[in-house]
Amino acid sequence: MDCNRSFCVTITPSKTLWQGVYPAATTQFTESLAIDHNATQRVQTALVDDGVDGLIVLGTCGENNSLEADEKLAVLKGAVEAVGSRVPLVAGVSEFTTDRAVRYAQAAEAIGIDALMLLPAMVYVPNLDELYTHFRTVAEATSLPIMLYNNPPAYRVNVDFDTLARLEEVPNIVAIKESAPDPRRFTDLYNQFGDRYTLMAGLDDVALEGLMLGASGWVSGLTSAFPRESVALVAAQRRGDYAEALRIYRWFMPLLHLDAEHDLVQSIKLAEQIMGRGSERVRMPRMPLSGQRRADVIAWVEKCAATRPLAGA
Repeated sequence: MDCNRSFCVTITPSKTLWQGVYPAATTQFTESLAIDHNATQRVQTALVDDGVDGLIVLGTCGENNSLEADEKLAVLKGAVEAVGSRVPLVAGVSEFTTDRAVRYAQAAEAIGIDALMLLPAMVYVPNLDELYTHFRTVAEATSLPIMLYNNPPAYRVNVDFDTLARLEEVPNIVAIKESAPDPRRFTDLYNQFGDRYTLMAGLDDVALEGLMLGASGWVSGLTSAFPRESVALVAAQRRGDYAEALRIYRWFMPLLHLDAEHDLVQSIKLAEQIMGRGSERVRMPRMPLSGQRRADVIAWVEKCAATRPLAGA
């Protein structure tokens, strides 16, 4: 097993969790905004064909909270059907109540998902005891390995060190997707917990910093549009070719900044569409980008496409 932290989990000989590039795959819609299951599966298999190490299904970019409960399970079943044992499949758990999160986690396990990415309960901002109890209750309802998702700007709560210390005794909470914009947190987490939690870089425009500071992989948004470059960036960092990693990172940065904006889903899906990998269609309340914002994103994507740093890309 090629992993730089002790809490990576080997599922099968071909599937090792929490290392490499994990794009947050998009959910594709028809013109009537029903789920386009065939197109969603094509997005997933194309990313795997391009060398990613795992997939996040029904994360933010998968528009988790825009789907009904039965639709979510259908997307998970489709991912298992399309990808099988090629790479680990991690399902986002993003529910309004703890009970719904428990039921969804159990259903995902029954479907054959490999792991979970667990978010705080949506809308309501918990106090720290409520946050701890939510995470622990969901974890105890499933045997799947769990990655907690820390994103204070988006979810208005920080997964603080006291909460993580209380969760150390929950054996299947094994990883943290760290999306705080301050990269110092990676070092602070390591100094506090050592190898107890595997760290994954979770914010695209500080991804290389996170990898350099000990993250074993990258949960990425813009990989959906440029997967080969994302894989090459992480591969260069892992083999110690920092000049190559920096060259790709600097080329990518105008697009990586999109991951930190409130309209990241629309921007990433537009980038996918420009690159021939999917459709920009989103469900309301999101709407496709328009006006100057749309023009800017198109220009940035087209410039990146015209200056791709990999031969033959």
